[in-house]
Amino acid sequence: MPTLQWLTRDEDVRAAEKVPYRLLEEDPALGYGDRDTGNMLIQGDNLDALKALLPYYAGQVKCIYIDPPYNTGSAFEHYDDNLEHSKWLAMMWPRLELLRDLLAEDGSIWVSIDDREGHYLKVMMDEVFGRSSFIANVIWQKLYTVKNSAKYLSDMHDHVLCYAKNREYWSRNLLPRSEKSAGNYSNQDDDPRGPWTTNAVQARNYYSLGSYSISSPTGRIHRPPSGTYWRISEQKFHELNNDNRIWWGKGGDSIPRVKKFLTEAKQGIVPATLWAYQDAGTNAEAKQEIRAVADDGPELFVTPKPEKLLQQVLHIATNPGDIVLDSFLGSGTAAAVAQKMGRRYIGIEMGDHAVTHCAPRLQKVTDGEQGGISTARNWQGGGGFRFYRLGSPVFTEEGQIQPDIHFPTLAAHIWFAETGQPWTEPQPLSPFLGAKDGRGFALLYNGILGDKSVNGGNVLTRKTLAIIRDAAGGFDGPLTIYGERTVLADASLDAENIVFKQTPYDVRARK
Repeated sequence: MPTLQWLTRDEDVRAAEKVPYRLLEEDPALGYGDRDTGNMLIQGDNLDALKALLPYYAGQVKCIYIDPPYNTGSAFEHYDDNLEHSKWLAMMWPRLELLRDLLAEDGSIWVSIDDREGHYLKVMMDEVFGRSSFIANVIWQKLYTVKNSAKYLSDMHDHVLCYAKNREYWSRNLLPRSEKSAGNYSNQDDDPRGPWTTNAVQARNYYSLGSYSISSPTGRIHRPPSGTYWRISEQKFHELNNDNRIWWGKGGDSIPRVKKFLTEAKQGIVPATLWAYQDAGTNAEAKQEIRAVADDGPELFVTPKPEKLLQQVLHIATNPGDIVLDSFLGSGTAAAVAQKMGRRYIGIEMGDHAVTHCAPRLQKVTDGEQGGISTARNWQGGGGFRFYRLGSPVFTEEGQIQPDIHFPTLAAHIWFAETGQPWTEPQPLSPFLGAKDGRGFALLYNGILGDKSVNGGNVLTRKTLAIIRDAAGGFDGPLTIYGERTVLADASLDAENIVFKQTPYDVRARK
C-alpha cells in the first residue's frame, strides 16, 4: 500500500505514544444546565485531551467529526493554518491515531478538508484506519454562486472523507425523504394504492427469459430496445399487468414501465456522495448562524460549517444517545447539532474562545435558541454540559504515578492498561475494578478500604484479599492485584492464582 513520506515521519508516527496522560479537571462555574447528560466541553490541546479521554472512552465513540485547519495560508487567530506541509502531516497523524482508538467498532469518522491537503489526508487515513475501512468521499457544495473574482476556477466544494472503524459492523441510516423527493410520485390513473413513480422494464444485463414480445392495450407490439433485455420473465410481467402495476403511458401504447408506489418505497433515501447546498447548507449560512450567537463570530471563524452539514453527517452515522466527538470544535457547531439531535457530545477546543464562544453558544442551545436546524428539529432546549480543563500529568516521565493521584483516576488507567477498554467508575467504589476475559483486576491505593493510616489498606494481606474477594461478588478466577507491597508468600500467591504488581513501579502508562 502506498505510504506518505515526510521529513519527520519516523518521529511523528510514534508521537501519540509520547503524549502524557493528563487529568481532566472540571470547572463547575463554566458548566451549564443538566450536567449529567454526558456532554463534555474540554479546553486544551486536543492531542493531550484525546490521550486523557482514552481510559474512559476508548472504543465508545460512535461518530467523530473533525474540521481540522486546512493549511490554506489563511491567518486564523486560534489555529496556525499556515503550517508548512510536513508540519501539517505531523500534526494530523498522532491525532488520527488517538481518534481511531476512541472510535467504537461500529463507529465512523468524518473529516472535512479541501483540495490543498485532501488527497494527502486520504492516503494518511488509508494507513491509520486501513484502506478497507474507507467508505466514501463526500463532495459538499459549500457555495451556491460562482466567484467571478476567481483567478483560475471558482472553488465551490469541500470534501468530507468518511471511514469506518470496521466496515463489517458499520451501517448507515437512510436520510429522511424530502418533500421534493416525495413530489416525484404522482397518481395519474387514480390508483387506490396511492402515488407512484415508474421504473424501466428493460436493462442491458443479459437475461435468458427477457427476449419476449409484449402487446400494449392498444395492440402495439413492443420488444426490448436494441442491446437490452426485459428484466422480468413473461409470466411475471403478465402478473404485474393484471395487478395494474404496469404503466403504458397516457395513450396506452408507450413502452411499458413498472409502477413503484410511495407506500412501498423505503422510508428514507440512500445517502449519496454529492451533497447540494439545499440539503447541507453553505458557508454563508454558517456565518449567519455564528453571527446570531456571537457578534465577532464571522471574523473569528473564517470558514465555519453550517448546522445542516452536521445534521446530515449525524443522521447518517448516529442514533439518539450515541456519543459524538469533535476535537477541532471551532465555533461549536458539531456539539450544538448533537445536542439538538439528542446525541451526547465531547467537544475539544484549545483556545480562549472555548470559554468566550463555545460555552456561550452551548448555553444558548440549552436555553432553546432557534437558529440553524432548531425549527426542523422542533428544538425547545434542554440538556447541558460539563466544562473541563487539562490538569497535570497522571504519570511521571519514567511512567510512574504522581503521588497525589486519586483512586478513581489510577483505577481507570490501570484498567485501560490491562484491558485496553475504558473503565466505568462504580458506586460505591471498591478495590475490585472488574473482570475481563476471565481475569479480575484489583487496586489497593489511597485508603480505598477506609484505613487512613500510613500504608493502611494498601498492602495485600489475608484480610485485604478477603475484602477484594467479597467485593468481586462471586468472581473466583485469576486475579491481578496492584498494591504497595504484599505480605503473602509466592507460594500463597500461586495457590490463590494471584499476580501481584507493585505500585508505583509496576504501573505503566499504555499508549
